[in-house]
Amino acid sequence: MSTDIDPQPRIALIAITRHGARQVNALAPALPAASICIAEKVAGELGALPNSLHMYNGALRDEIGPLFSQFDQLVFFVSLGAVVRLIAPFLKSKDEDPGVLVVDDAGEFVIPVLSGHVGGANACAEFIADLLGARAVLTTASDVGKTIPVDILGRALGWKLEAPKLNVTRVSADVVNGEPIAFVQEAGSRHWWTRPTPLPANIHLFDEFEAVDLARFKSVLWVTHRDISAGLWQSLQERLVVYRPPHDTV
Repeated sequence: MSTDIDPQPRIALIAITRHGARQVNALAPALPAASICIAEKVAGELGALPNSLHMYNGALRDEIGPLFSQFDQLVFFVSLGAVVRLIAPFLKSKDEDPGVLVVDDAGEFVIPVLSGHVGGANACAEFIADLLGARAVLTTASDVGKTIPVDILGRALGWKLEAPKLNVTRVSADVVNGEPIAFVQEAGSRHWWTRPTPLPANIHLFDEFEAVDLARFKSVLWVTHRDISAGLWQSLQERLVVYRPPHDTV
């Protein structure tokens, strides 16, 4: 199980019930930099903790706007249905929304609800699940299928994604659907595949773009420092996603 997470995410632990507060109290010592947002009426369930504490008296819905703007990961010890209703008015896009997670009342499951990949909720869910001895329930196709997450590939290595959003969507679908994919790596670290499982059979590796027979592959993932002409982007239509690694890596 991966616990690769942004080393300094701004995490909020949120509870409204006594039982949820007890769960927060058990988790918080392992996350001393996390902030706690809790209903004042149940704050007595918390012990002496190093965490920043915010107690509120009103409705939790009045806290959601500030939480969305101030934190990277929101970990709710609240029912999934309630969380969906609470966050719905604040949703913008996967590029802007924080990761949102729900821990069930028994502390057995950690469920990423929002911004699983780009927002980091999947990685955070695995991290929190490891701390709780729970199971992360991942539903994004690339995680379930144990294949390449096109939208965040190489992010931990400093790779920058370069492609129109439509390309990312189309190529992601090709990857999870098992279509033949050419993965061309001309630059950057070779340690981008971090799953314990083998690389899926539909992913074919190449050292240079010229070695790829484009007629054989549905899409191309290309890690390179090369300039790519507008003509090549146009000829490949929505089949190409490019990653730009740092120049000082090999």
